[in-house]
Amino acid sequence: MLQSRYCLLGLSLMIATLTAHAAGLSSEHTAFGKTSDGTPVEKYTLRNSHGMQATVITYGATLQSLEVPDKNGHLEDVVLGFDDVQGYQSGKAYFGATIGRFGNRLANGAFELDGQRFQVPQNDGSNSLHGGTQGFDKQVWKAEPAKGKDSVGVTLTYLSADGEMGFPGNLKTEVTYSLNDNNELRIDYKASTDKPTVLNLTNHSYFNLAGAGHGDVLQQLATLHASHYTPVNGTLIPTGELAPVAGTPMDFTKPTAIGTHIKADHPQLKFAEPKQGGFDFNWVLDTQGDVKKLAADVSDPKSGRRLQLYTTEPGVQFYTSNFLDGSVKGKAGKTYAHWGAFTLETQHYPDAPNQPNFPSTRLDPGKTYTQSTVLKFSAQ
Repeated sequence: MLQSRYCLLGLSLMIATLTAHAAGLSSEHTAFGKTSDGTPVEKYTLRNSHGMQATVITYGATLQSLEVPDKNGHLEDVVLGFDDVQGYQSGKAYFGATIGRFGNRLANGAFELDGQRFQVPQNDGSNSLHGGTQGFDKQVWKAEPAKGKDSVGVTLTYLSADGEMGFPGNLKTEVTYSLNDNNELRIDYKASTDKPTVLNLTNHSYFNLAGAGHGDVLQQLATLHASHYTPVNGTLIPTGELAPVAGTPMDFTKPTAIGTHIKADHPQLKFAEPKQGGFDFNWVLDTQGDVKKLAADVSDPKSGRRLQLYTTEPGVQFYTSNFLDGSVKGKAGKTYAHWGAFTLETQHYPDAPNQPNFPSTRLDPGKTYTQSTVLKFSAQ
């Protein structure tokens, strides 16, 4: 009798596993190592029926890998990163990380709220970048599986204490990565505070649609549905102007190879990368926060991989990894070349707290910050 019960139990478990596989979606939770102070870091792997696989680690709520099929069904990891926690701890490029409290730059690392001045560590010359020296990318988040009706995912949470990196308010932040069977990776953000604060969250994945570590991205074709961008000064702080892209190297309103104008003799490109030029600017999206409208579209002619971006955010930072120089060794020992990737950091505009004409990044108690970004992959 006891043996029969065990057999029935084994059969039930087998049926459950087969059901999960038949649905095309599965997830796995394993260890990823420990930080230098011994804090455990976990890894969540999300899979769909097309072989697409997203791996998220709790250090920095980071997208650690993203395997996507090409036109022949061959899978390749298309995001830059590291194979161990130590790489992320010592790294300065923010590979795949969740960025906060304030993505991008704050002039002089400072801002005012209700007449009070707040100071954030200046880690980018005189400015603060991506939340200061110990931003959300350097924290270990808590995580738990998140299963939707048609998706599988992981929800990560972090409590940023009042005064952390100089920002006011105890901020509760939640980030959910979810993968569906349409090859869509969705990132949803939610946050609340007990004091007025500023907030600008984003994901800092570096993409190379040919595969991470497979040369540069100069021949990959980019379209940005943005007729304006925010020009910057020599320290990459916006001037406050919303300038038209027409007639400039920043015009990606039609499919354009990333390398077509990257070395153009234009002062903005020299600000972004003084030696050779490069892109590192905020584009003002024409989609006006409609997540159903296509915001950006990048494709790789050789592999056929295509990335389509949808977002509720008003802007996107298109950055061409100008400061990678081939010295960074990433996953599987591959080196990451100059211009070896691009980012599409969906965001509010840089330095918004100091720019009254920009969309506000203020968050008050009783209000909930939300943001959604969808990365849809296909092969042509």
